[in-house]
Amino acid sequence: MAVAAAQKNREMFAIKKSYSIENGYPSRRRSLVDDARFETLVVKQTKQSVLEEARARANDSGLESDFIQDGVHIGNGDNSPTVEDGTQQDETKNGHLADADIGDDDAKGDEDYTLTEEEVILQNAASESSEAEQALQQAALLLHMRDGMGSLARILKTIDNYKGCVQHLETRPSQVTGVQFDALVKVSMTRINLIQLIRSLRQSTAFAGVNLLTENNISSKTPWFPRHASDLDNCNHLMTKYEPELDMNHPGFADKDYRERRKQIAEIAFAYKYGDPIPSIAYTEIENGTWQRVFNTVLDLMPKHACREYKAAFEKLQAADIFVPHRIPQLEDVSSFLRKHTGFTLRPAAGLLTARDFLASLAFRVFQSTQYVRHNNSPFHTPEPDCIHELLGHIPLLADPSFAQFSQEIGLASLGASDSEIEKLSTVYWFTVEFGLCKENQQLKAYGAALLSSIGELLHALSDKPELRPFEPASTSVQPYQDQEYQPIYYVAETFEDAKDKFRRWVSTMSRPFEVRFNPHTERVEVHDSVDKLETLIWQLNTEMLHLTNAVKKLKGSHFE
Repeated sequence: MAVAAAQKNREMFAIKKSYSIENGYPSRRRSLVDDARFETLVVKQTKQSVLEEARARANDSGLESDFIQDGVHIGNGDNSPTVEDGTQQDETKNGHLADADIGDDDAKGDEDYTLTEEEVILQNAASESSEAEQALQQAALLLHMRDGMGSLARILKTIDNYKGCVQHLETRPSQVTGVQFDALVKVSMTRINLIQLIRSLRQSTAFAGVNLLTENNISSKTPWFPRHASDLDNCNHLMTKYEPELDMNHPGFADKDYRERRKQIAEIAFAYKYGDPIPSIAYTEIENGTWQRVFNTVLDLMPKHACREYKAAFEKLQAADIFVPHRIPQLEDVSSFLRKHTGFTLRPAAGLLTARDFLASLAFRVFQSTQYVRHNNSPFHTPEPDCIHELLGHIPLLADPSFAQFSQEIGLASLGASDSEIEKLSTVYWFTVEFGLCKENQQLKAYGAALLSSIGELLHALSDKPELRPFEPASTSVQPYQDQEYQPIYYVAETFEDAKDKFRRWVSTMSRPFEVRFNPHTERVEVHDSVDKLETLIWQLNTEMLHLTNAVKKLKGSHFE
């Protein structure tokens, strides 16, 4: 339920975000980092609006005096729940704790009831239909008891009156001043009754706090994220559409034919679904000419300035007749090449995606690539990613196993991350995958896609003008970036393996309370949030280790023979 509700909220946020971007955001969206910051602002504003509306509805609904029991409406009349002997029970009235615990009911009624985000999601799910109200919901409640164990019997009786089933109960001495015990109660009951139960318990002065928890470590506040590669069909939100129409400084702004061409290619990407072959684009002579100019320049600069992994993969792409000067490669051909070498695949994108959507795709070893070409008046510069940037900048290193693993780990770290963490991950991506430098035989080499597809910045980065710093994710993730001029600061990795090791240690400090793993056999992200799941994974790893151990023994045996 929580995941479905989170998906619903995410779609609502995306609609409002799209409206905000297309109707009033004044400046060009140039980078993944800027996208992440803008997305954080819009989501925060929209979430606040949604919560305020839900809380206002809750305060106006008058639900605190009504709840459902076995299809019978129970109010403040004479139909109060009774104990087994048939007499009116003393400790609760109408499912609420006894009046002695309630305090001043009139004063309580005048106060606005404030829903938590978890309760907003629960209430939204219950409000979808009458069937949704009566759907059974499993939840965990954390209660802080001021009066000690004397309140425990009342809690259980109240749950029973709301037709709830207690599945687990544990208590412990509380470390909070003024609270004697904390009680964790896992219950199963209808959604509408669960909402009323929480309201009833909150009205009691016997409790210092009542918190609704979720069934597992994935909080209802955790942003929605795709679980299967097919879910990437929902990860195609654009920060801007058809930028040549929106930005007067864009090279194609005054070219009506170019803008129409961009629209046509974008529609192909919007129509693409998981499992479809990537449609081919019949590139024009002008577009192929633009590709050829940039391709030949990269060929000239690559031997001296590119890292060895880039050059090795580039040569393989040439040998496969994918990288040729006179023809722009088709994404389907490139995707098949990557699948054979690292398991990465491509899917078409209509433009610059939101940071969260783009990074999430990397977790599935999917790279979202544009298919349109920069304007021919500006062959060596594009204000947003185009297929020349994707193909010449990103594709060669996505064919390298070590770099492909690093890219996927950035994507996996983004799943369920907070907005602020998405900003940091986007900044790390910016200074590594886009503008990264590395050492090779004590010489600086480029591995960043933006450098390898932008001749001017490549030469600037390898000159003595910018400041060079060692790659440390903690400091890199908060470094301001430059999107109008060349970067004043670049980060240097000792090796890809060193960068991955540092990145893993940094990711372990993030606030996400669970770990994820990509299963390449099912194309599914597995969330490690229970002991059973971890035990299954350990069994799988032990089996793999057994095969590896046997292989080592056989190799050693043949060596001695």
